[in-house]
Amino acid sequence: MKKTFKKKSMILAIAGSLLVGSFAGNAAFQPAEAKNPQSNEKVENVIFMIPDGYSTAYATNYRLYKGEESVMDSHLVGMHRTYSANSEVTDSAAAGTAMATGVKTNNGVIGIDPEGNKHTSILQAAEKSGKSTGLVATSTITHATPAAFASEVESRANEAAIAPQLLENDVDVLLGGGKKYFSNELLNKAQKNGYEIVSDAQSMSNLKKVDKLIGLFAEDSLTPELDRETTNEPSLQEMTAAAIEVLSKNKDGFFLMVEGSQIDWAGHANDAAWAMKDTEAFEDAVKEALDFAKKDKKTLVVIASDHDTGGMSVGGYNQSGANLDILKNVTATGDFMAAQLNEERNNIQEVVLEHTGITLTEAEIKQIKQAGNPALQINSIISRHALVGWSHTGHTGEDIPIYAYGPQAHKFAGLIENTDFPQLMAEAMKIPFK
Repeated sequence: MKKTFKKKSMILAIAGSLLVGSFAGNAAFQPAEAKNPQSNEKVENVIFMIPDGYSTAYATNYRLYKGEESVMDSHLVGMHRTYSANSEVTDSAAAGTAMATGVKTNNGVIGIDPEGNKHTSILQAAEKSGKSTGLVATSTITHATPAAFASEVESRANEAAIAPQLLENDVDVLLGGGKKYFSNELLNKAQKNGYEIVSDAQSMSNLKKVDKLIGLFAEDSLTPELDRETTNEPSLQEMTAAAIEVLSKNKDGFFLMVEGSQIDWAGHANDAAWAMKDTEAFEDAVKEALDFAKKDKKTLVVIASDHDTGGMSVGGYNQSGANLDILKNVTATGDFMAAQLNEERNNIQEVVLEHTGITLTEAEIKQIKQAGNPALQINSIISRHALVGWSHTGHTGEDIPIYAYGPQAHKFAGLIENTDFPQLMAEAMKIPFK
């Protein structure tokens, strides 16, 4: 047994050396510290960007879809573990709580540990240290991930209870959906406390005199990026730019969390085109943050998803290769296409061809016509054409990549716990935490 173990160890050591050597010879895999400005200088601002549901498979498929490296690729520094207090597979509430407060909790719970104790988030710690704070999301702003940074509730579903807590915790910028959770009384009170309130993209064009901003651009969540151009809603990049413009007025710095919420929803729907298009929108927001950080030189940008959604794969269906280009022709989500089907579902071919450029086979038409969930079936067929695989419609428990840029980006190197994020950010900003 010992000889066998030694032999296996030697093989692993040799393989490891070859792997390191191959990485060293490939510019795309150079350590992030070679491309990032590294220092132990105090960080004035932190921009924490969360592409909800994103994982290594999303990253690879997006690179194939784009035809070149994403802006995130060159800033890869490590990975993080995602499990919650009561499951190997987390949900966004537990993951968000871990990433915001540094404490593991049960799935579905926000800001409260399994023993019922409430915990301070990194956003609240930044606020107490005199920094401005903001939350941006393409979901409702009261959804699980943004909520975890400025509220404590036993159930993530209680968004009506989360809304007032965001204001009680004095978050300076709130941009996203969820207007239905903010009563007129709550918004009137916010205005009296100095908030500018906007409801469409055009209203964010003049923010020179604005120090506190609430933008609620939809009653519920915002529109998927595939369908957004038909609305007056801002893009994630536009919301990120507006948040930075307002928050950067504070000479003591700021903390901003930006979530690309609907990458996760695309994963739940197994909608490969939606996933790629919302990843593209998220990348545009990342570019906005990086541009600011490169000019400012005192800003740390950290990018990490909370978990994987859908178990996406690169390739599948017992076929080799990938065909991501086909997704560039898709102009609507599977949900949108399913809503265009008539009662008899005899217009399937026309609807799918119009929005995807795909001419369906008779077998594919029959599958959609007989499906209990036609949107999911449409997405399954598109994914098959693109050779994007899925394992199911829920979350998975795999480790997630971390990208970072700016002073002290090296702190996030290696394999860390999702609970390490707030402590490392606090250390970078040199502010008290816990």
